[in-house]
Amino acid sequence: MSRKKISQAKRIVVKVGTNSLMTPKNTIRYQRIDRLAYVLSELTQEDREIILVTSGAIGVGCVKMNLAKRPHKISDQQAVAAVGQVALMNTYARFFAYYSKQVAQILMTRDVVDFHDSLFNLKNNFDSLFHHQIIPIVNENDAIAVDEMDHKVRFGDNDSLSALVASIVDADLLILLTDVDGFYDSNPQTNTNAKKFNVVNDLSDDLLTMAGGNGSKYSTGGMKTKLRAAKRCLDENRSMVIMSSNDPTQIFDLLNEQPVGTLFTR
Repeated sequence: MSRKKISQAKRIVVKVGTNSLMTPKNTIRYQRIDRLAYVLSELTQEDREIILVTSGAIGVGCVKMNLAKRPHKISDQQAVAAVGQVALMNTYARFFAYYSKQVAQILMTRDVVDFHDSLFNLKNNFDSLFHHQIIPIVNENDAIAVDEMDHKVRFGDNDSLSALVASIVDADLLILLTDVDGFYDSNPQTNTNAKKFNVVNDLSDDLLTMAGGNGSKYSTGGMKTKLRAAKRCLDENRSMVIMSSNDPTQIFDLLNEQPVGTLFTR
């Protein structure tokens, strides 16, 4: 019954992380972006409403600026993000255009959702884009989002941002595409006996302690941030799936009730 529930999802938020967009050699995974564009374009043909939340501005910016690692200085991070966001959106626009699909960029900071008028306008923007069958591509505005003194404008990570976006648009399903194929009771990269959870209905303290590790040198997320996103979805009676980004066409299998990834649902 749980899998059948998500197969009927009409409004879906898909989040892809930096590790899924970049290779271990710090180059851009163009083939994976192409497959993702194909899948999401096909889903809109099924009258589903899709939002893509993407990380990767700093990672792509580092590639474009020939930097071996993420800079430490905040102003340098902002500059890299500004360069990377342009390149990232150009890449998405090119691949989506091949499948005759228009995309739109929405860059968010926390203060947008903290004020009634700006949040109201944001919701109207999403509704208008859905009406015109345009896929919104959302990212945090890393070029300006900095926590200084009492001015808090950062979301912190795009797992949390994607859960917030799902809440704002009242999505039926949030899909987190990541470098593991689900949530395990231990690290599957170091423990061959690690067990993957198929369905999780409640995030107990014991499950939360199983999450460990942060992101890569370009990313800020990890399993802890994904479980925080899952908790928000469960609290709002929304379904969420953690699944591998290696083959985005598995999203079709997921929506056909196949046991892909780890499903978090009530």
